[in-house]
Order: sequence, then C-alpha cells, then structure tokens
Amino acid sequence: MNIDHIHTLTIVGGLLDGTRIAFDPGLNCIIGARGTGKTTLLEFVRWVLDELPRKDIAPVARKRIESLIEGNLQGGRVELEIETRDGLRYILTRSVGEDPIVLDASRNPTSLAVSGSFFRADIFSQNEVETIADHGKFQLELIDSFAREEVAGADRAADGVCHQIMAHARLFEPLMARRAALAEEIKQLPMVDEKLKVFVAQGDQTADAVNQAHALKALRDRENRLFSGAQGFLADLNDELATFKGRFKSEFSGKFTTEMLEGPNKEVVQSLHDLLSACAKSVDAAITSARVAIAGCLDDVHDREKSLHLVHQQQELAFRQLIEKHKQHQSQSVERAALEKKRNAIIEFQNESGEIQKQIKAAEKRRVELLGSLSEVRDRRFAIRKQVAERLNTALAPNITVSIQQDGNTDAYQAIIESSMKGSGVKQGMLAQKLIRALPPGQLAELVRSADLTALMERGDLSPDQAGKVMMVFNNPEKLAELETVGLQDAPAIRLRVGEQDKDSTTLSTGQKCTTILPILLLEGGRPLLVDQPEDNLDNRFIFETVVANIHKVKSTRQLIFVTHNPNIPVLGDASRVFVMESDGEHALAAISGSVDECRTQIVTLLEGGAEAFRQRGQRYGVEA
Repeated sequence: MNIDHIHTLTIVGGLLDGTRIAFDPGLNCIIGARGTGKTTLLEFVRWVLDELPRKDIAPVARKRIESLIEGNLQGGRVELEIETRDGLRYILTRSVGEDPIVLDASRNPTSLAVSGSFFRADIFSQNEVETIADHGKFQLELIDSFAREEVAGADRAADGVCHQIMAHARLFEPLMARRAALAEEIKQLPMVDEKLKVFVAQGDQTADAVNQAHALKALRDRENRLFSGAQGFLADLNDELATFKGRFKSEFSGKFTTEMLEGPNKEVVQSLHDLLSACAKSVDAAITSARVAIAGCLDDVHDREKSLHLVHQQQELAFRQLIEKHKQHQSQSVERAALEKKRNAIIEFQNESGEIQKQIKAAEKRRVELLGSLSEVRDRRFAIRKQVAERLNTALAPNITVSIQQDGNTDAYQAIIESSMKGSGVKQGMLAQKLIRALPPGQLAELVRSADLTALMERGDLSPDQAGKVMMVFNNPEKLAELETVGLQDAPAIRLRVGEQDKDSTTLSTGQKCTTILPILLLEGGRPLLVDQPEDNLDNRFIFETVVANIHKVKSTRQLIFVTHNPNIPVLGDASRVFVMESDGEHALAAISGSVDECRTQIVTLLEGGAEAFRQRGQRYGVEA
C-alpha cells in the first residue's frame, strides 16, 4: 500500500512496559475499560513523532501531554516502526528527556530528523476536535495540515525576509543618528560664511593676493584633514583586525577535553579538532596578511604626509611673509584662518552627510524591495490556503463550508501596539482598537515615517496627544520594521448548515462542533490519522451515517487509528485490527488483538455492556439481536 503508515509501537518501561502493538494499514481500533492506557498509547505515538501541540499555540495542552508521558513512561523508551509511501522502513526511538532518533530498517542511525517532513501524522487528543471548532488558530493549523510542506515553505521564506528587514532596520538607526548630529554642525555654515565675508580683503591687487593666500591656506588644512583621516581609518581597521586574530583558536581550545580526544569517538572528535585548527591557521594567516598590508599602507601614507608637511611649511612661510608685508590684514589673519578651519570642518561634515544620505537612500530602496518580497510570499501562502479551502468545500458542501480571509487575524498587530504604548500615559487597549480599525500596520508605519501628524489624527480618530505619543513611540527604524513585518494571520471560518442557515463553528453546540470538524479530519490524505474517542459528543446516527461512511471511503488510502468506546466504529467500520487493553492498576497491556470477529466477545462486553444487555435492548426495540 503506497501510503505512510505505522507498523508497530513498542514500549519499554512504565505503565505499558513490554507492550508491542502491530497496526494494520487500514482501520485500527483500541478499546478497553477506563484506565487501561488507551489514551497513553496514542500520546506515545504523538510524542515519538514530535507532533505535540506547539508551545506558542496550545501551551496548556502540550504540558498536559508531556506530564502524561513522563508519568506513564517513567524514564523508559518508545519505538515506532514506520513505512513511508515510497516503501522505506524506519524505526523511530525516543527516551524521556531526549530527542527522537531515526534508525534504518537494520537499526543503524540515519541523518534524518523526525521534525522533518519525511513522515507526518495527524493526531488529535480527546476533546481536541471541539477545541478546533472554537479557535481560529487551530482551524488554521487544520487547513495547513492539508498542505503542510507548501505552507511551511512559505513560512520559512517569510521568516527569512522578516529577518532581513529587521537586520536592515538596525543599520538605519546609527545612520540616522549620525546624520542628525551632522545636521546640527552643518547649521553653523551660514553663520561662518557671514563672518568670513567681513574678513575678505577688498579693493586692489594686494587684496586679491591676500584672499588667494588665505584660500590656499584653507586648502592646506583640507589636505591635512585628508591625510589625517586616511591614517586614522587605517589605524582603526588594523586594531579591529587584531582583535580577531587568535579568536577562532581560543573559542575552541578548551572544549576538546582529554576524555573526548581519547574516548570511543576519538577519531571523529580529532577530525573536528584538526579541521578547526586548520581553519584557524588559515584565518589567522589571512588576518596577519591583511594587517601587514594595512601597516605597509599606513607607513607609505605617513611618508607622503611628511613630504606634504615640508611643502606646507614652505607655503606657510610664504603666507606669513605676505601677510607681514600688509599690516592692514595682519591683525585679522589669525581669526580668519580659524574661521576657514571651522568652515573646512563643516564642509567635511556636509560631504559625510551626503554620503550617509546616499546610504540611507539605497537602504530605503532595499527596504521597499524586501517589503515587496514579504508581501509576495504571504500572498502565495494565502493562495495555498485558499486552494485547500476550495478543495474542502468541494468535498463537504453543502453541509460544511470553509472560507479564509487574508490577514483577518489582527492579534499580533494589537499586541505590538499595546506593548509599545505601555507606560506612555494612554489607554493602550482602546488606542490599539482605533488604529486596527483605521490603519493596516504598513500604513501606520508610513504615516509615522513621514511625520504626518494631521493624517494620523484624522485617519486614526486620535487626539493630538494620542497621535503625538504614537509618533514618538514608533519613530525609530526597528519599531517601524516591527510594524511592517507584523505577522497578520489569515483568518479561517468553518460553518455548518443548520436548517436554512450556515452557522459559524464557534457558535455551535458541542455536538454540532464535532459534527463540523470530524468530517474534515476524515477526508482522504496520505498521512495516518489518530483520534482519541472521535465519537465524543456525537449521536449514534451521525456516527453511522457520516463517521462510519467516511471511514469506509478512506481506510483503503489512509491508515486510521482510533481510541473508541463506540461499537459502531470498529464493527460497522469493519476494523482490520482491534486491540483490547487491560490493566491491573499497576501495569497495562494489549491483552487481545485481532479482527472484529476475533474480538467479538470483548467488543460486546466492553462496548455493548455485555451480551445480555445487548439482547435486552434488542427485545426492547423489537429487534432481534
């Protein structure tokens, strides 16, 4: 059979010590009295497959299952033998406190990870079906389960782009801060220019000569700044590189202990040691080579600076001789030269600010490109989910319909606003609701970036004080990037036809919720489906007409493993294998297993209340048992 399926479950230690269950690729039912370990079996499978509920979505459910596993396994081990649709067999083994290990059919370790996509199962604990109907986040997970790999790929791509956007934003802040500092210095340029106008000599050829001499003196100052800046940059770069030399070696020098280098895996450990040592030598050699080149360049710059200094001294002497000949300009010379130096410094700041502006413009262009990429990835993910919804509707209409609204869940957006505005003196919950209704996060970021306070007040229905505080809180590159990358989730809606109305699953009764969700779980799929008591809160007519009917449709193309107390599922579903669990209070085991006919007595006793109860009900209904 070309489907993923579980062959055997083996337990060593704890309540079910010594239990080994061989599942059939079709319908498997686990029955037994309360407390015989039925639910524990299912959760062991979930745990080995690393399919526990996610901490960020269902932390309470995850903790409950982890406690059940630790309590019932008592430090033991669980193994699953599985077969992929490609016919490859693997053994998954896991001990308490450890990650799962994947072995090949000969029990040799492989490089595969259970958390990868080579084998997955859909597993639902008791009452989890009802929980799906109540919460959009679980409904979204259910929709995603029909296109796991595609959605996971889109999620990874989106996370990667978000990471780039946040990293890019962190580069903005120092650039913006430096540009602001330079702007304060540049503001002084008009004042310096006005003061210099007073000192510009007027009138005759003497005045022209003095002005030219001062212009050349200012040029000499700029040349000195050029050489000084080059030397400073080279010296700083050389010092920075020096901090990296030896770092590679020191990072690992104390981590290769004698026990490792002489232990049973010494060949592999030694090979890592040799690899890192060789790499450290290469890196240090490259650093040494770079430092030698920089030091050589620094020496050459210094030599050229000395040559320039000699020329400057000769030119300075000529300048002084000229000024001394013209007494009327001598008294102003010192102050004029100081102003020229200040002007040169400001011009440098202007040039630096221009370069920073170019960097900011390039970074802004890249930010827009990244945001476009993020939008494309999220659109692709929504398209995948929409296709799943359409497939579900085709299979389940008209009784059950599934729809999905892109970016319809604003919980993450609200969380960012509330956490950011905490301590600002405004009611962050009410403010968040106003902004969410009026402005998508990207538009809010644009209003803050453009400092458009009026538009923020009008569009967000905010007071001047509220708008001002929003501007102040979010006006930095990282906060803006956080807004622009906020993970708005697509919002699903699952509805059940009740009479002439389609009712949202969150508004239904408990039984109706299960009636809505269970048929979705029972659709055809290549992954095993494990459900603990799928019959909970369902009437027997629905179980017979819908659940059993769907079981017959999919059991030849999908492995089903159900923990059940309802006889209709194993009997009318014609289970390939029934496992009867028994317990003495300290230990539990699968006492009997076989076909429905082979386990008839136990089914009648456990699920029908015994032969006599079954017979009397038949008499009461006027039906022969």
